[in-house]
Amino acid sequence: MAVAVEKLITSDILKPGRYLGNERLAVHKDWDTAAIRWILTYPEVYEVGASNLGHIILYNILNAQPRQLCDRAYLPGKDLAAKLRETNTPLFAVESKRSLTEFDILGFSLSYELGATNILEMLDLAGIPKTWRERQKKVRGDEEVTEDEEAIPPSSSSSPFPLIFAGGQTATSNPEPYADFFDFIALGDGEELLPEIGLVLEEGKQAGLSREHLLLDLAQIPGVYVPQFYDMAEDGSVYPRRPDVPKRILRRVATPIPAYSIGLVPYVETVHDRLTIEIRRGCTRGCRFCQPGMLTRPARDVEPDKVVEAIEQGMRATGYNEFSLLSLSCSDYLSLPAVGMEIKNRLKNENISLTLPSQRVDRFDENIANILGGTRQGGLTFAPEAGTQRMRDIVNKGLTNEELLRGVKTAWEQGWDKIKLYFMIGLPGETDVDVLGIAETVSWLQRECRGKGRKPLNFNLTISNFTPKPHTPFQWHSVSTTEFKRKQNLLRQEFRRIKGVKVNFTDVRISAMEDFVGRGDRNLSKVVQRAWELGAGMDSWYENLDQAFSAWGDAIAGADLDWKYRQVENGEWNLFHAQDQTRSPDAENPQFSTDAINRVPPHTLDTPLPWDHIDTGIDKKWLKEDLQRALEAAIVPDCSFEGCSHCGVCGTDFGHNVVIESPAIPKFAGEFVPNTTKVQRLRVWFGKQGNMALVSHLDLIRLFDRVVRRAGLPIAFTGGFHPMPRISVATALALGATSSGEIADFELTVPVAVDTFREKLVREMPTDIPIYDVEQIDLKTPAATQLLETAEYLITVAALGEEVTPIQWQEWIDTIKAKDELWYEHTTKSGKSQLINLRDRLFELQLVETHKGIAESISVIRYVGSYRQDGFLLRPEQILFMLGMVANGEFQLLHIHRNRLILGV
Repeated sequence: MAVAVEKLITSDILKPGRYLGNERLAVHKDWDTAAIRWILTYPEVYEVGASNLGHIILYNILNAQPRQLCDRAYLPGKDLAAKLRETNTPLFAVESKRSLTEFDILGFSLSYELGATNILEMLDLAGIPKTWRERQKKVRGDEEVTEDEEAIPPSSSSSPFPLIFAGGQTATSNPEPYADFFDFIALGDGEELLPEIGLVLEEGKQAGLSREHLLLDLAQIPGVYVPQFYDMAEDGSVYPRRPDVPKRILRRVATPIPAYSIGLVPYVETVHDRLTIEIRRGCTRGCRFCQPGMLTRPARDVEPDKVVEAIEQGMRATGYNEFSLLSLSCSDYLSLPAVGMEIKNRLKNENISLTLPSQRVDRFDENIANILGGTRQGGLTFAPEAGTQRMRDIVNKGLTNEELLRGVKTAWEQGWDKIKLYFMIGLPGETDVDVLGIAETVSWLQRECRGKGRKPLNFNLTISNFTPKPHTPFQWHSVSTTEFKRKQNLLRQEFRRIKGVKVNFTDVRISAMEDFVGRGDRNLSKVVQRAWELGAGMDSWYENLDQAFSAWGDAIAGADLDWKYRQVENGEWNLFHAQDQTRSPDAENPQFSTDAINRVPPHTLDTPLPWDHIDTGIDKKWLKEDLQRALEAAIVPDCSFEGCSHCGVCGTDFGHNVVIESPAIPKFAGEFVPNTTKVQRLRVWFGKQGNMALVSHLDLIRLFDRVVRRAGLPIAFTGGFHPMPRISVATALALGATSSGEIADFELTVPVAVDTFREKLVREMPTDIPIYDVEQIDLKTPAATQLLETAEYLITVAALGEEVTPIQWQEWIDTIKAKDELWYEHTTKSGKSQLINLRDRLFELQLVETHKGIAESISVIRYVGSYRQDGFLLRPEQILFMLGMVANGEFQLLHIHRNRLILGV
């Protein structure tokens, strides 16, 4: 049964459009005909989750399955979360508005180490027990469940809760700190894995299998890890507790399908408010700190024609004015210049921009520069990672100083005056010389990129603290927080002398927490849960940092694991002697002996790790060997383009690298030239009804732009550096107010029949924005904004306190109409107070109807008042002020409906 959320999602909630579930391309399947009902959740606020590409792809794939339905949920804002708890309303799915407990399976994406607290928050809001043991206990009854009983399937097949699972990079890397919370964990790519899970669940549901029998069947699927079928040894390693589950669980690998990236066009502006198409999955560069590069092998290129087709179709279907090509290393996709130029030429007349994530500076050239941006040149991000050549060799970055300079200089010569650079401190073998080398490198790049008549090159730097990740060669190394702080201070002092550089440092406390949790074992599940109980959540957001750190610290101490955390803070695994870490900055070219690894206690690299049972395809022996190569500053070539590095991935289980040669780069057809010709102006009268009343004015403007693009209407553009479509909405409507009288002007470059224009507009508009009329007006006619004179409203008002009769309501209305003066103190934007006569601004006032509410008397009042753009206007709230004056009582404004805007001649 749908949750009655209409009383909760109101205009007093921050960005209520987050929770409507009515986005463009959202899929609404019939609940009753679905055999298995999924709900995918991204445990972040809507703006982050709804723009996550993996979330969109899996949502589309699951809804493409017959007899399967997929809905969505997100972490609610604090205001809505408080409302849910106050009203005892369970967290709901955004499309069906059903409680999460009504679904068969509930999946969370776990993308960073501290994100599990958000998952526990969502489970709590949904009324779902946090751990699989608690959920199992609810199925069996209230009796205690012993360890011996955990593996024995109960006879009952019913459960009040969906199966809870997690996926994502952090879950695949090391699921153990979160093992208590999930019935199972999906490892690796989900495109093929999740539909297989759905089929098993459908068969199990039809057969009436118990929850444990279902999980046992799921455990036979490659890529499915069921923690309750495994135990933890004293050393933290994990082994099966029964013979019918695999000893090691295979990470799943799938081929990217760009067509599934098209979907979910939110009305609310999101973090990545653009179409995103994946061009390559996996990276074989072999950066030794990089977990995604190890966990996504082998590299798989998408065929260029499929990328081009997906982008062109996606831009037409969504109406976005920007798209992004996504890969761990976009410039390693050899077809990037050809694909980018092909799309740029095809969409040349539509003011489209291309952005790319952080890319390889050594591959950045004029061909890539030519496809970036558009009329809006976007930012440019490179990641040198280290400030000296030696350190870049240690991490296997495969980047020389010459290549770094060539890439940055190319960007500067192509018009970029500001570039973002990522660096890292605390890497194995790093000395103060290497730390200060970051500042020296930035200063050197600035000196080399100077020219007459050009602005100096500015940099935005992000300097993060190295955090060791499982399944990487550097998983055996860490740095103390004291050492991180010392190195940060070294750089702060150095950068004070360099102009044109903005530097951001990662908080060392969060780095230590991520290390502690990310490399932890099952004992940390109770720490994660206690941290959430103490207030941790949204831990990656700066404003929550102090509260999160305090909560995590108390939770660790309460679990008697503060000794372990102190080890992390002190650099629990360090591959070098103390004197190597504190070498003098004056030392030239410091070298580390090839037997440095032997200085680590001999058992360290052979100690079982909590994630050893996860088969990523990379041999642990190879990771040890690559660590040895790091200590020797030895480079391993990229196996996508040079010889095999023998990491162990390639084979039948994981496939092989797929590298597609680039087609010829099309001839450049020229930049977008905004067509400023105005041959026709159409005035549109429209409404704002239902859920769309909760979409803000700025979001409405963005919606009109996308509707025009999807409809293929020849809209005129403004000139200047940032051409904008010539669409002018007469005035803003208050959030939450409905209307049947809004006006917008559209200026076109080519005449379009009024009926054709209206038909195309209606086809692409949400149904809650009805189009009432379209009229052609003279080009010289002033804009509707300039012609506004008055507005007619219907307002619903409640009288608080004693019961009010219809006669009393009418008497108050008549009293207001009889007065010549009703003075109101108004505070201007500058803070000055001024008295205004509201009666001068009121032209008509009428009582439409009255009725009795639950605890108050309610009336609907129609009024016509001034609505001039010079500030001479009458607001609905001011009608309440007048009622209060004549009735000597309190009133509440329940709803605003704007009947019409009235234009002057």
